[in-house]
Amino acid sequence: MREQTGHPQRVTTMKAAVCVRAGGPEVLELRELPVPEVREGWSLVRIKGAGLNRSELRTRQGHSPDVRFPRVLGIECVGVVAASTDPLLPDGTTVAAVMGEMGRQFDGGYAEYALLPNSLLMPLATTLPWDVLAALPETYLTAQGSLDALGIEPGGKGRLLIRGGTSSVGMAAASIAAGYGIETAATTRRRDKTDALAAAGVDHVLLDDGEHLADGVHEIWPEGPDYVLDLVGTATAVDSLRLVRRGGTVCMTGTLSGWLIPDFEPVAMIPSGTRLTAFHSDNVKGSAGRPLLQRVVDEVEAGVYRPNVDRVFALDDIAAAHRYMEDNRAAGKLVVLP
Repeated sequence: MREQTGHPQRVTTMKAAVCVRAGGPEVLELRELPVPEVREGWSLVRIKGAGLNRSELRTRQGHSPDVRFPRVLGIECVGVVAASTDPLLPDGTTVAAVMGEMGRQFDGGYAEYALLPNSLLMPLATTLPWDVLAALPETYLTAQGSLDALGIEPGGKGRLLIRGGTSSVGMAAASIAAGYGIETAATTRRRDKTDALAAAGVDHVLLDDGEHLADGVHEIWPEGPDYVLDLVGTATAVDSLRLVRRGGTVCMTGTLSGWLIPDFEPVAMIPSGTRLTAFHSDNVKGSAGRPLLQRVVDEVEAGVYRPNVDRVFALDDIAAAHRYMEDNRAAGKLVVLP
């Protein structure tokens, strides 16, 4: 996927969704900004799509103390290089970028152009449409990294429980696990999302009402799952440690319920022999993540993995996209196209 960009230096302004202060979705304002100028070590990327993430929602709400407003949010994007001083990044190269303080310490993906560190850019070979490609980087790198942290491998054995299954990462993890041949269960709090989980390859869909999940899990797996991927976060961490079989592994990846576990006592709360680990997608940014993301892209093109795009928004509708995300209406990935 390549594109002739022409002479981007002649383009002087761009549309961008600017978070002007902490608050509700209305603080995301569409503005006309100057197109950033290329400098050494950074490349100008013409953004073709950006996935939405709940971390951006929390930043918008004011829960990221290191972020100063106004700021163009967006911790990931895909697009084409419009200008660069790096000969390894010629104009028209398809790239993806995730994390690395993108959308936090410097402007991110909610714009038509972004000036990004070369170290974050992952050149890709693909024919996928932009909305599908935009749904992959942060979500699939996180899902794949989490399964790696759990020790789950292709053709392996074991039973995997995904908590927060209809999140974008949950759907991606289910898709990868199905490709691996792993027996999978996933939770949702909404009955209207069960079909989406089944379509993603989940073997057992469990409604989590906050009280009887253990009964449902033990009905299908009396000893409990071998692995738990917890995408809900701190509110369910201790319960996940109780659910996994003795000697199994829990991976904390999600932060849907916050970052801190109050009054956490590891010796009392981690059953003897059970393992607790975590994954953060900052571990697979830039050159470290490029081979993994290329593998994901190839699997999506081959039909092995499903991209699980729930809805695509225009940049002009970014406030509506955040409302949709904040209301937990999505079953899969939300994407914005400039």
